[in-house]
Amino acid sequence: MQGRRSYAGWIAGAIIVVAILLVVSTYNTLVRLDQAVEAQWGQVQNVYQRRADLVPNLVATVKGAANFEKSTYLAVTEARAKVGQLPPSTLPNAPTDPQAFAQYEQAQNQLGATLSRLLVTVENYPDLKASQNFLTLQSQLEGTENRIAVERRRYNETAQAFNTARDTAPTVFIVGWFGPRFNEKVYFQAQAGAQTAPTVDFSK
Repeated sequence: MQGRRSYAGWIAGAIIVVAILLVVSTYNTLVRLDQAVEAQWGQVQNVYQRRADLVPNLVATVKGAANFEKSTYLAVTEARAKVGQLPPSTLPNAPTDPQAFAQYEQAQNQLGATLSRLLVTVENYPDLKASQNFLTLQSQLEGTENRIAVERRRYNETAQAFNTARDTAPTVFIVGWFGPRFNEKVYFQAQAGAQTAPTVDFSK
């Protein structure tokens, strides 16, 4: 009888150890994947900030063109200002807060749309298109827009890796123990017409 009790005690102890190791392993995996998402989210913010930093030079350049449509560059300036007016809590919370994420993405999409309209308007100003300053901005904008697309895609990939691990058994049964620490990550959604890459060409 004593031997059976001892054997049962060993089994119970082994089960407890395995359970603890499983929880620890799950936590460590989620931390690693969460950190990857946070790092990639930082990259997304960096490339969006680079685009915003180009706006003042772009506006200053087009303002120097004779009779350039004032409403066009004012719309760009206002859209950039809205990006800068987002609440400080929006950025760090966005990956796990659908509302904050949508607010951030909407502001960035609006800035991108107004920039596109400005660049189309530039087609009516041959002298402006031929200026060296504008050609330099062309190259910087092309590179930045391409980088934004790349970093958004990479963010979605890291968010998907996290969400997949989070929602797969046995993690899905354990993740609730950690509270909101490991909430699901939000994805960037493709914009209407996103299947067609934007063209930024001032050389024509």
